[in-house]
Order: sequence, then structure tokens, then C-alpha cells
Amino acid sequence: MAAPPERPAVEGAPNPLPTREALLAFLRAAPGRVGKTEISRHFGLTSDQRPALRALMAELRDEGSAAAVGRRTLRHSATLPDMAALEVTGTDPDGDPIARPITWEGSEKPVVYMRPERTGQPALAPGDRVLARITRIGGNKYEGRTFKRIGTGSPSRVLGVYSKGLVEPVDRRSRASWVIPAGEANGAEEGELVQAEPLPGAGRERLMGPRAARIVERLGRMDDARAVSRLCIAAHEIPDEFPGEVTQAAARAAAIPLGARDDLRDVPLVTIDGEDARDYDDAVFAEPEGDGWRVLVAIADVAHYVRPNAPLDREARHRGNSVYFPDHVVPMLPEALSNGWCSLKPGEDRGCLYVEMRFDGAGTKTGHRFGRALMRSAARLTYETVQAARDAGEDAGLAEGQVARLYGAFGALLAARLRRGTLDLDLPERRVVLDAAGKVLSIAPRPRLDSHRLIEEFMVAANVCAAEELERLHLPCMYRVHDRPSDEKMENLRGFLSGLGISLPASNVVRPRDFAGVLEAVKDRPESRLVSETILRGQSQAEYAPENIGHFGLALPRYAHFTSPIRRYADLLVHRALIRGLGLGEDGMTDGEVAVLAETGEHITKTERRAALAERDAVDRYLAAYMADHVGATFPARVSGVTRFGLFVTLEENGANGIVPMAALPDDQWFHEEAAMRLIGRRTGLTFTLGQEVEVRLAEAVPRTGSLSFQLLQGDPRSGAAPRPGGSPPRAGGTPPRGRQKITARKPKGGRDAPKRPR
Repeated sequence: MAAPPERPAVEGAPNPLPTREALLAFLRAAPGRVGKTEISRHFGLTSDQRPALRALMAELRDEGSAAAVGRRTLRHSATLPDMAALEVTGTDPDGDPIARPITWEGSEKPVVYMRPERTGQPALAPGDRVLARITRIGGNKYEGRTFKRIGTGSPSRVLGVYSKGLVEPVDRRSRASWVIPAGEANGAEEGELVQAEPLPGAGRERLMGPRAARIVERLGRMDDARAVSRLCIAAHEIPDEFPGEVTQAAARAAAIPLGARDDLRDVPLVTIDGEDARDYDDAVFAEPEGDGWRVLVAIADVAHYVRPNAPLDREARHRGNSVYFPDHVVPMLPEALSNGWCSLKPGEDRGCLYVEMRFDGAGTKTGHRFGRALMRSAARLTYETVQAARDAGEDAGLAEGQVARLYGAFGALLAARLRRGTLDLDLPERRVVLDAAGKVLSIAPRPRLDSHRLIEEFMVAANVCAAEELERLHLPCMYRVHDRPSDEKMENLRGFLSGLGISLPASNVVRPRDFAGVLEAVKDRPESRLVSETILRGQSQAEYAPENIGHFGLALPRYAHFTSPIRRYADLLVHRALIRGLGLGEDGMTDGEVAVLAETGEHITKTERRAALAERDAVDRYLAAYMADHVGATFPARVSGVTRFGLFVTLEENGANGIVPMAALPDDQWFHEEAAMRLIGRRTGLTFTLGQEVEVRLAEAVPRTGSLSFQLLQGDPRSGAAPRPGGSPPRAGGTPPRGRQKITARKPKGGRDAPKRPR
């Protein structure tokens, strides 16, 4: 990467000292370490300004924004040094190793593409640790060359499918098979999903062929109905067996008496959930009050059953949340609670915590009140039945006008949300439909109805009230926080949007309504979904923490999760804090819980992200299984990623994602322009850009890893697909202009296309 251009000094007077932000931007753009000389030259500073510059550099170093390299130079803390310790985590689509730094304090770990090992050295494999020389190639990406190996490459466990004496890993990043010697198969049968452990010396034997392992656990056949979810549970180490003392404690649960609770059993509260839901933890009611609305949200009283530091509580904290797969749920609480006493079943008395909220006609909250009560759900409704009743002007079996009243309150809350200007990414969820044998019948986007939005608005309002109430009580709160996008993500997002003729404000002043404006501008354009997905990827990840920084996406100064304590431990903590603060019982939050609230927040943030990865992993594998019956078929798609090793595409039909490796592109010398997010062919003039419509043929679908590989038909004379040239081809002679990387794509000899990226 070229160094940032120098800025000439102002004639006759020294330039002002750079701001903290300007110096950080310079460090981020620099290809490596920089010192006072380079900084002074770039900003046009004089020798008299050196002391002030040293003080500014020291300030950045002390606050952690910049890292010292030696005694006199700095680098941005979000960039890697010239030499770093790395661990190989997998391979790219061409089979070359990908590594990440072993120690990293930034928010997003850099990716290092490792160059091939020297002749005579074994190839790097997942788990290997090396000291490597690093060269930045743009953004958060680097190229590495091994200087010294510093660790073994044998993982502690290998999850894979046993076939013909080998274990084929299910992790798409790992392409190395493991051989199972005689006597080490543990009775495993062909096609079984297994856990294996490397045998002693496996790392040293790599030059002689596949490494050796023994099978230590058999997890069932890959063609069984629940094979995919079992695989994802094992791969992501999700606890799915409850200890005996936990199930016994749940089995002892009993009905909650009225006692000193408020009696809401005559209020026609209803639950509204998906048709396949089994646990109902929230119920709603709305009625007009003057020019405004009175809204009740009642939530299952999990805190009554799950007491602090009891076996049920320790297991719930350990799990952090429930995990939802297409074929079943791994619950946070045993079924006796999650589908029993804590589920707000119609016609049955259930304990609850509730919030009564009042809004004016414009949807502005005028007051709220929390309480603990006994309720009886009037009906278990689905999103589809409620929406159909609304559209038909009917009542879904409820009292006359009840559905209309719910939608009336929703309309007021939605108006307030629109005034607030939130980030509303309407990305459809993919619904996987299976038959009894676990075979995929269909995969299609799940429609998002106004009934979904109704429940979302009621729940957001209740969550805001919970955070406000705990602040009023001066009690600790497990906030749901969401930071604004990082400068680097904003820079990448701004570059993508500029290609569509759309601009964004500077990072430090961007607001959710600015993103809403972008979505509105493209809502009728073909690339609308891609823009939504790109904006989503550009956001920071939400977290749980006792320190409040607000929720950027919802444009809210305070926000906490209160509405789903059956499936989220964070909500249970908020319930306990409210119980303690309002004197609603003896089962409130303890001092011991308060002392470790920050640690708990970090833990449940990790379990939430683990669950999201496992759920997405399962859908990808089901998609691959479904697409395996369509190998050779052609599909309309869009380019959803542009890299130096090929393109990523997303099918319009079902949202399936896959790769078009460089070897599946037309023979050419390709130039990767990272900033413009495009590949340009020197001879053909073909250009492939993020968001572009393309036609692809499915070349391979591997359910074991959940990966799909496509062949691009544009530019293939056999396909009949029209070429789509665009952009300006590189200059003659093959020298890439600044910002371009040259990659040559050639078909290997021998007939079958194999991914290959020359260095």
C-alpha cells in the first residue's frame, strides 16, 4: 500500500498542529510505522512544533489509540506491526492459509493472507502458530510471510464425518483430512458425525500425509433428521444437556398463588408469536384513553422460579440464552419451565411482571408503572392470524374491536419511532421447512408483517421503561447498548454508497435517520437488499453492559432487555433489579450479582453471538443440502462481495450465499480495486462490481460444511450469457494503477477447474 501523499507546507507560516483525529487518520492510512519526521513532512510542520507534536503522540500512545514501535515511531492501534505472532484459523476459497493475530485488543481482528511456505516446508494448517512478517494490503487485510514457526498445528478436537477411514472436517475453513488408524475408530460407521482427537506426534507427521487421530465420540449419522443441529451444537460448543439437579429443580416448580400480587386475570391480555413457537413469554393489551393510549405488556415471572445462585440460575447464566434451530430449540431453561410454568398459556393462571404505559395521540410516553401480578392469557394468537383479522376488519375470536385497538396503539408508537429516526433494516429472515425425516422441503424469506412490527414496538417501549425505571431507582441495570459504527466501517460503507451516487455525513455526526434516508433512496432500486445488508455489516454489534452508552440503532438514550426472560438471561437480571428496587419480593437482585454485573455482561454477549453463529451456520448447511439437488442449475444472483480471490454472490431466489473462485472467472488478468469494490478484466474489459446482477451456475454444494461454489456465466462463451463490460480497463503493460492489485486467473490443466491464486 502506498504511503499517504505529502501535504505541502503553507507559504510563509507554519501549518497548524494536526488535530487528534487527523493524526489518527494519517496513522491508519500509513502502511507501517511512522515517526515525527514523516508526520512533520506530511502536515508541513516546523522544528519549533516538534515538542507539541511529541506531546500529541504521547497522548495517543497513553490512551491506547496508537501503539509504540521501538522508541521513536508509532502505528495506529488498529493496525498490525511489521512482525506479529499469528495463528492460522482456516483457509481461503483457494486453499491458502488465513491467519489472525494471537493477541489483539481492537474490536475487529485483522485478516492475514499467508504466502505459501518455502520449498520443503509443510503447508500451514489451522492451529499452527507463526511469527510472520506483515504487509498491509488495504483496510483490515494483510499479507504475511512466515519468519518462524512457534507452535504445533494440532487442534484439541476435530469435528467431522467418518468416511473410508478418514475424518473429513465439517469446518469449511479446514481442508485437511485426518486418518483413523486401525483400532482407533471406536466403532464408528461410515457416514457418522464424530469427534476425534489428534494422536501424539500428529503435527510432526504432516509431510508424510494426513495426520492421525482417534475417534472419541460418535454423534449420529449425517443423514439423520437432527444431524445439522447436532453438528452445529458440537461445532459451537453449545451446552444442550441439563444436569440432573437442574431438571429436578424445574420439576418441583408449582403454580404461583395470587398473594400480594395485582390481579390481572380479567384483563384480556393475548400472546402473539410465530406459529411454530412453543414458549410464550409476553402478552399485550391496549385500549384508548382520552386522546391517547393505555398499553399493558405482561412478561412471564421467571425470577419467581429461578432464584439467584441456585442450580437453575447457574445453568441459565452458563447458557446465556436459548438457541433456535429449524428443527428444535436448545432452551436456556428446562422444558418444565420454558414450555410449562413460565409460558403464558391461554386460560391458565401465570405469574408475571407487567408494565402499564400511557402514550398521547402522537405516541409520546406520558407515564409508566411496573408491578407484579397474576394473569390469564385470553388467547394464543399468531402473527398471521392477527394480520389476517386486521386486514379483514375482524377480531380473531377476541372481544369486538380488540385487534383494532392493538393496531391503533401501534400506529401511535410507530409515528413516534419515525419521528425519532431509527435504523430499520427490513431484511427478511429465511424460513427453513423440513419434513419428518429432516429433509428440506423449502427455504424462503419469512414475510415481515405489521403484526410483527406491532409486537416489536410494544416490546421496545417496555424495554425503554425498564431502563428508565432502574435509573430512577438508582439501581444497576444490564443495558442493551449499541455504539455508532467505527470510523473504518464508515469509511468502507461511504465508499460503497458513493458508487451508487449516495453520500453519508461524517462519522462523528452520522445518525440513524441518515441510514434511514439511504434505505428510502434505494427502496425501489434493484440493489435495495444489498444496500440493507451492507449497512447492517457496517454497524457495530450490540452488547450487554452495566455502563450505558445508549442504543444507536434505535436512537434511544437508554435501553434494556426486559421482555424475554425465558430465553435471555439479561432480561432475568433486569427483572431481578426491578423486583429489588420496587420491593416486589425477596427474590430480587443480590449484592453478589451486582458485583459481577460487568463480567456477566461480557459473558452473555459472547453466548448471544455464539448462538447467532450457530443458528446462521445451521441455515447455511440446510441451504447447502437443499441446493445439492440443484447442482448444474442456473440462477439469477447479485454480487455481494468482491475480493482478490474471487466474488461472493447471493441468489435472488432464496438468499443462498456462495463463492465464485478466481478460477471460475473467464481467463484474464484481473485487477482488484478494493475501494471501488470491483474486479476488472484487462483483456475482456469485463467489470464485476458489488451489487451487480449476474447469472451463475451451481458448481458444488457441500452440506457437510454448508458451502456453495458457483461458476459465473458472464464472459463464458459456452453459457450464452451476455458479457457486461463496464468501467475502464487497466493501462497497457499490465501495471496496475494505484489502489489496484493484479491477479491472474487461469484454468489449470487437467479438465476440472481448481481454485488457484498465483502470488
